[in-house]
Amino acid sequence: MDSVQQSSPPAPSFWIGSVPVYGDVILAPMDGFSDWPYRSICRALGSAMSFTEFMRAEFVVQAFEHVAARFFFREEERPVAFQIYGDDPDEILAAALRVQEKRPDVIDINMGCPARKIAHAGAGVGLMRTPLKIARIFRRLSAVLQVPVTGKIRLGWENCRNYKLVARIIAENGGAAITVHGRTREQGYGGQADWDAIAEVRALVSIPVIGNGDVSSVADIERMKNYTGCQAVMIGRGAIGHPWIFARRERESIPLAEVWEMMRLHLQRNMEFYGPRKGYGLFRKHANRYLLLQNLPRQRRIQLLTQPDASGFLALLDETFAELETRLGV
Repeated sequence: MDSVQQSSPPAPSFWIGSVPVYGDVILAPMDGFSDWPYRSICRALGSAMSFTEFMRAEFVVQAFEHVAARFFFREEERPVAFQIYGDDPDEILAAALRVQEKRPDVIDINMGCPARKIAHAGAGVGLMRTPLKIARIFRRLSAVLQVPVTGKIRLGWENCRNYKLVARIIAENGGAAITVHGRTREQGYGGQADWDAIAEVRALVSIPVIGNGDVSSVADIERMKNYTGCQAVMIGRGAIGHPWIFARRERESIPLAEVWEMMRLHLQRNMEFYGPRKGYGLFRKHANRYLLLQNLPRQRRIQLLTQPDASGFLALLDETFAELETRLGV
């Protein structure tokens, strides 16, 4: 009898501790954007992991029932990373133990948020000013948690670009991976990301490095990987309104009908997750980015985005796309 030859399962692209990751492009955790409806869409299109929006450790410890929805996910989205932030090692540990009960695959510590109220309070990128505290956090979390702990950092501050020191501290104290956004706190999201710095971190540590910053096209994904040697690329602003980048499809290649279908799907998930009124309200910032893919007159965009409810929005959306298809002869 002829033997049936079976193909081997694909090998992981890399590992975060004991967690295999299949793929090399990941949606960034973005407050107000990387909620469950959008994470699920990007994951289905090829984002290799789902990172939640960051959550303050204090809120997790003191009022978890009010923030638990931030950590919602479905099994098919794994691996899932829960991201938390804070400045108190004890509180971060307590928060990590609390969210671990929701069975994430990874817990990530945000050390990259540049928002003034967070950074100047010693959290986010503000935590990078206290390397010994970072060492205590990672040493304690990696010893106690049952899942890998990772960190997302920036280059530091203009007067304290200590990203190499912090990367070494994370790796030497049990961290399982590092995401590096190639900008300082003062740069925010402006200027040019420093890919050389990402490459330096990659050469310095033996754990996986995920590069972040100035990736807005499929070509940029490969350029960053080749330039820095990083195991994966994280995309933030370049993915808003463009979930197809995780399927390695450029904006210009997306047919009108597919944009229309995606907007309807995204709005539907938003309304199911948040309720009709809040879901529609939160969707509008996404809608604006989807619509920038099209050559719409400014007045029509304003008209769409100021519809009072979802039914009016969808009716005008259908009319708009029908007009576009007629004009373009699709």
